Amino acid sequence: MDSQSDSQVIRRRKGPAFEYLVPLIYAPALPLIRIALRHKPVLRDRLFYGVLAGAFAHGTYLVTDLYDSESK
Repeated sequence: MDSQSDSQVIRRRKGPAFEYLVPLIYAPALPLIRIALRHKPVLRDRLFYGVLAGAFAHGTYLVTDLYDSESK
């Protein structure tokens, strides 16, 4: 029997892990929202807290995915 056919070959993706690069997008967006929408406080606050909630949801997703993969 061939040893390659008996064992699974695990290949890693060669591209960047986009799920870890998302903070590079929304981190500078938070202060820009505050600056750009300075004269519309209701819209500014809703958008700011919406993006912040999305950031926390994304972080929670990544952490739970790590814990899930470690438990298997």
